[in-house]
Amino acid sequence: MNSLLAEELQLPCGATLPNRIAKAAMTEGLADPLGRPTEALTNLYRVWSEGGSGLLLSGNIQIDSQHLERPGNVIIEGPPSEELKRSLAQWAAAATVNGNHFWAQISHAGRQTQRNINPKPKAPSAVKLGVPGGQFGLPEPMSIETIQSAIQGYAHAAKVVVDAGFTGVQIHAAHGYLISQFLSPRSNLRKDQYGGSLENRARFLLEVVSATRAAIGPNIPVSVKLNSADFQRGGFNFEDSLVVLKWLEAAGVDLVEISGGTYEQPKLLGIQGIEDEAPQAVATSTKAREAYFVDFAKAMQSEVTIPLMVTGGFRKRAVMEAALEDGSADIIGLGRPLCVVADSPKQLLAGREELDRFEQSLSLLPQWLKFLERITTIRAIASFAVQYWYYRQIAAIGENGEADKDLSVWTATKWLLKQQSDWIKRRKALLSKQD
Repeated sequence: MNSLLAEELQLPCGATLPNRIAKAAMTEGLADPLGRPTEALTNLYRVWSEGGSGLLLSGNIQIDSQHLERPGNVIIEGPPSEELKRSLAQWAAAATVNGNHFWAQISHAGRQTQRNINPKPKAPSAVKLGVPGGQFGLPEPMSIETIQSAIQGYAHAAKVVVDAGFTGVQIHAAHGYLISQFLSPRSNLRKDQYGGSLENRARFLLEVVSATRAAIGPNIPVSVKLNSADFQRGGFNFEDSLVVLKWLEAAGVDLVEISGGTYEQPKLLGIQGIEDEAPQAVATSTKAREAYFVDFAKAMQSEVTIPLMVTGGFRKRAVMEAALEDGSADIIGLGRPLCVVADSPKQLLAGREELDRFEQSLSLLPQWLKFLERITTIRAIASFAVQYWYYRQIAAIGENGEADKDLSVWTATKWLLKQQSDWIKRRKALLSKQD
């Protein structure tokens, strides 16, 4: 059937995406203890490639082994071993079997590194993450030398993945990770050229973009994932985001994915944060009831011509097509639906009207204890447990080719905690042998 979702999109660099559906970046946790892609990760992306998306974005590929988003991240740090190059090439080949693009999301967790990975992570400033539970330590401010090393780390990782067969890269500048920390005046208290004014706070991001483009050349897509806002008082807001977007357009970025939130205010997961959400000066529409960030993208499109990808909440094909038609988005990003029904894009392109929703049937608490979800902390814990259910579905597809819809949230949470603990133990054992 004729659908706007099936249309190609030519990017500024000249590359063409075969349709307007993207598998959004989602953390997989399926690398081996040395940070190399595994057979399960390769199998997962083969299934997703066959599922019909025009673009697949990888989960976090980390540039620093001391700053992981979670145990099980792929790591590209320093000269790649032959084993790493081979496993990256196998991953890229599997992820492009359907003629789609496959881009590496390149990241550094900064202060959002868990204590069990690094109790003293590096960050722009010594501002501790305001999340209860003691999972995150007080960060140490980065020196200029460390900042310059990180900039080259992003560019180096980009070169390694492109050499391995990835068709593009996405620089992760959202969700409270390192670049996002530089952008936010709440977490960036620096007094040097990387802090203070928005121009200075955005310097790190723009230098990463410049170094990455220099490393991979003019014809490979370079994209950025950017918060529309942090949704925190005194944080990175919509007006800031729009200015940075214009700078990214001038820098020759090919696509910007619009998202929002941090660990402290996880808007991207539809979770209420630890403080009241800061209001943003953007008109809301009926589409925004389904797609979290579509109105931010619509407001941005009136100011720039750079292609925008919007992810978060999309389930109805009519809403996706309306966003494409009125210019709210150029690419529709899908996440959770593909964790359970891997060929959701193919089904949409064939005419399916609405994708399944699973959140309503997932609960950490029995019905008679639901009143406890009025407590913000418990509601946040329950929401993250649902996220762990999706993590387990991702792993199940990689292991068995299909999701396990009957899995309980409790079982998924126990699996995740054990998996991460085992990964850390195995990594420490391997690194001690190397020493």
